[in-house]
Amino acid sequence: MSLIAATLSTIATDDPALDKSIKALALGIGAGLGTIGPGIGVGYIFGKVIEATTRQPEMRDEITSIQWLGFALTEAIVFYAFIFGLIAFFLG
Repeated sequence: MSLIAATLSTIATDDPALDKSIKALALGIGAGLGTIGPGIGVGYIFGKVIEATTRQPEMRDEITSIQWLGFALTEAIVFYAFIFGLIAFFLG
């Protein structure tokens, strides 16, 4: 996914406006593809939390604290994808 964005951002033309458009397209594609995995991961985390709480209701507080840690780590991937896309856009 980042390879596509990096390839698009390295395409050089004679028109600076077209170069900027290609870089913007690369940023959009890279950020969009970078959010698919975390979206699936967050859904999986919350599904498993519901399943675990249903099986062992007495462990609800401990499961919930672990859930929020997993959610935060998964969402960090989205921010990394976005930041790397911005770096490729402005420095590429």
